[in-house]
Amino acid sequence: MACPHQTFLITGVSSGLGRAFAAGALAAGHRVVGTVRRGADGEVFARLAPDRAYPLLLDVTDFDAIPAAVAEAERLAGPIDVLVNNAGYGQEGALEESSIDDLERQFAANVFGPVALMKAVLPGMRKRRSGRIVNVTSMGGFITMPGISFYCGSKFALEGVSEALGKEVAGFGVKVTALAPGQFRTDWAGRSMERAARSIPDYDAVMDPIRAARQAKSGAQPGDPAKAAHALLALVEAENPPTRLFLGEDALGVVEQKLNAMRAEISTWNALSRSTSFVADAA
Repeated sequence: MACPHQTFLITGVSSGLGRAFAAGALAAGHRVVGTVRRGADGEVFARLAPDRAYPLLLDVTDFDAIPAAVAEAERLAGPIDVLVNNAGYGQEGALEESSIDDLERQFAANVFGPVALMKAVLPGMRKRRSGRIVNVTSMGGFITMPGISFYCGSKFALEGVSEALGKEVAGFGVKVTALAPGQFRTDWAGRSMERAARSIPDYDAVMDPIRAARQAKSGAQPGDPAKAAHALLALVEAENPPTRLFLGEDALGVVEQKLNAMRAEISTWNALSRSTSFVADAA
C-alpha cells in the first residue's frame, strides 16, 4: 500500500483532467507540484492548498528545461514519489491535410516531453527502489478514429513506451501504468484542440460530421473528471497496478469492439500469417 502522504508531480494542472488529478491528490493530503505554462495559472493552483500545492512553470516541450524543473520540484516538495504525465493536447485533421510540423508538435507534447520527464525522475526512483509513473494516454491509444491520426499515433507511442518501461524497471520497485481515459467533461475537444485547416473536398464526407459532432459534444462528455481523480488515487495506492487502465464506459465499449474485430481478423487471415515459416528442404 502507498504511504499516506506522497509527493506528486503532475503536468498540466491549469485545467481539465490535470486540474482534477491535482485537486484529488491535494484533498487526500498529498503534496503536489503542478506544472503550468503561465504564472497566473500557477497562482490559482497554489491557492488550492497553500502549504502543499507548488506551481512550477514548465512547457513540457522545452526538453532541456526538464531536468532543472524536476530538481526544483524536489527542492520544493521532496523526492517525487508519483509522476503523472498528463500535459498534452489533441491534433485534429485528416492526415493528408495535416503538416509534418503538426506531427512534430503533437509528438513533442504527447510523447517526447513525457519521456524526458520519466528520464528525469527515474534516477531518484531507481535509487529509492520505489515510485509510480502514470502516463495519461487515451482510449485513442488503443482504438483509432478518423480525423485524429496524429493524436492516436502519439498516444499509441506513449502506450508502447509505458509498457516497455514497466518491464525495464519492475525489478527496482517502480510501477508504470498507462491511464487511458475515454471522453471526460473537459475542454480537450474545445480550445485545447488544434485543428488543421480544411483543404481537400474529398474529405468533406469524413471530416465535416466528425468535426461538428466533436465540437457539439465539448463540455457534455460522459466522464466525470473528479471520479477520474479518485481512480488515479486508487491506482497509485494499488500494490500491483495494471499495465493499462481504461477509464469510462465508452472506452471499455470501443476497446471490446476492437478486440472482437481483431480476433475475427486474425482468424480470417490465420493461414496466411502462418505461411511464412521457414521450412527445411525435405532432401
